Amino acid sequence: MHLIASSAFLLLALPTLLGSVYLLVLALLSGRPRPGPASRRHLRFDIVVPAHDEAGGIARTVASLQAIDWPRERFRIVVVADNCSDATAAIAREAGAHVLERHDARLRGKGHALAFAFEASRRDGLADAVAVVDADTGVSPNLLEAFAARLEHGARAVQAHYGVRNPHASWRTRLMTIAKGAFHIVRSRGRERLGLSCGLRGNGWCVTRGLLQQVPYRAYSLTEDLEYSICLGLAGVRVHYADEAHADGDMEAGGAAATPQRQRWELGRFALARQYALRLLQAGLHRRSAVCLDLALDLLVPPLSYLVLSALALLALAAAGAAWQPAWTFWLAWPAFSLLAIVLYVLRGWQLSGTGTRGLLDLATAPVFVLWKLLAMLRPRAAGWVRTQRHP
Repeated sequence: MHLIASSAFLLLALPTLLGSVYLLVLALLSGRPRPGPASRRHLRFDIVVPAHDEAGGIARTVASLQAIDWPRERFRIVVVADNCSDATAAIAREAGAHVLERHDARLRGKGHALAFAFEASRRDGLADAVAVVDADTGVSPNLLEAFAARLEHGARAVQAHYGVRNPHASWRTRLMTIAKGAFHIVRSRGRERLGLSCGLRGNGWCVTRGLLQQVPYRAYSLTEDLEYSICLGLAGVRVHYADEAHADGDMEAGGAAATPQRQRWELGRFALARQYALRLLQAGLHRRSAVCLDLALDLLVPPLSYLVLSALALLALAAAGAAWQPAWTFWLAWPAFSLLAIVLYVLRGWQLSGTGTRGLLDLATAPVFVLWKLLAMLRPRAAGWVRTQRHP
């Protein structure tokens, strides 16, 4: 009986242990990378901005893109006004952007807007590479310099750091900044150091025109960025990480508006895990591709809140088992180590987030954040592109 119970506990604990060890390894490898060589500043870019009813903030985003330190004749700002019912297109034109208007009530969503813009860029033939920046985003002036430096040295896909523009708006935005510090900086630095794909984060990424021809953009799921990252990995292409450049988006300070966005992301990620995890594992083993194996592992590691809950449940189960059978004391070490690894990973994310002591204190409210995420998963979701409500 003891052997059966121990074997069952091992099967339950192993996925949580592997996930937490994976995060710990990435945290240990998340030191600042050495600066790379400068670019020759000759590449031409289309910066695509997908926008759905963004009249309130699109001019600010265009102004941020116009301030990029790159020869002005070598980049074009392309705003895709997608199924807009407001003045997004007119305001973007007035701000100086090249505007594409798309109206398709059947094919809705960011993925369709991007595919529309990429096809227009291909037809125009002006750009060597296409970058994507969200409509609520401010970028660092060195964004195109960072992209070009890597593209000139063989990269075909690059992701800048995706951060938070309003980190101190509330305790929630500080926690989200810490979460991005862990999920984006820690993971991306670690994967870059290992020569893996850091993945696309949906904002502040770039691909070459040739890559779009080789791997056409057909990612229309709720998490189109992750889906295209997987397609690139299966095609043998890794996404490089540009740590020194950033694209910072506005995060909603309140829970009501942020919940639908978080819900869509979590559900979309689970759907892709069901669709692609086995395929990535098979490709990784058959081709001996570390990129595919890592993408599979990244898909299979649950969101941090669920990983914490799993480790806590296992710790409680092991404690109950130890009270029943002293030999079970050994199993307490497994979930305890998992929790320690997760704590170190989160603290590294906090350290890199720049939120300071206030952010560390806000981590005490993390259980509320976890509860919010769990409740978000239980609510019905809306289909299509639902714009997140933002407040100035």
